[in-house]
Amino acid sequence: MPSLDQLITEQANPHTADLDLLPLDEALLRLNDEDQKVPLAVRAVIPSIARAVELAERAMRAGGRLIYVGAGTSGRLGVLDSSEIPPTYSVDPDRVVGIIAGGDGALRRSIEGAEDNPADGAADVEALQVDHRDVLCGIAASGRTPYVLGALDEARRRGAATIGVTTNHPSEMDDRVDVLIAPEVGPEPLSGSTRMKSGTAQKLVLNMITTMTMVRIGKTYGNLMVDLRATNKKLVRRAQRLIRITTQVDERTAAALFDAAGGDTKLAILMGLTGLDAEVARAHLAEAGGVLRRAARLNGAE
Repeated sequence: MPSLDQLITEQANPHTADLDLLPLDEALLRLNDEDQKVPLAVRAVIPSIARAVELAERAMRAGGRLIYVGAGTSGRLGVLDSSEIPPTYSVDPDRVVGIIAGGDGALRRSIEGAEDNPADGAADVEALQVDHRDVLCGIAASGRTPYVLGALDEARRRGAATIGVTTNHPSEMDDRVDVLIAPEVGPEPLSGSTRMKSGTAQKLVLNMITTMTMVRIGKTYGNLMVDLRATNKKLVRRAQRLIRITTQVDERTAAALFDAAGGDTKLAILMGLTGLDAEVARAHLAEAGGVLRRAARLNGAE
């Protein structure tokens, strides 16, 4: 495997070699030029991302979890993605989990040495009692972070499926995962600063994995987030707007449906589409596995 000095992300980028000498606007254009390479690099690994989604969907349907593990920027991105799933899709917080080396304190303040011990990664996986129902996604720009490798090894030992997200290939992560996602973003604008292009690529990949996993387990209706948890005024307004859009009712009716459903957006939509009361609609949703489109079709509403 390449040494640290040989990693793609550690190489000097010729396009930004004079970054400190350029006028500000030109320097920013150079950074933006580099950023534009990231979506194309992610696009090139769509087949691998699709396989990762299939693993995550299988885990969720089996009652398992999608678990992100990383250190530094990679860990923070995993925690960020996982923390946004419960309010967006009404998923229990323990179903999509983010772990960062050094614990929650590392989210705000860098704990540099936390990533160096594979035993710590293994211990965090053990503490979660990971098993065959779960899928663990290790995130490491270098592909060699000891904490992440230790977590992957322990997850595999426990029978969990594994995914690796890295921007260096080949790497020590390759043989430890069932699915490797390795977009080739090239050298960073600042050598070794993987919070830049690598971080952007990781964010895009994680968004795609969780978004399409949620779509495939019925957390959306078309491209609408109908399973959102309305926990504040903004989200209540969004929920009622979704009810209006999907059922073609006015604002007052949408608000009434929302209230009658006890603030359950998906239930309110099914009630509006079918004319069912809350109790019956809830039973039909359960019969359809929580998939709104399926429940609506069962009642001839599509």
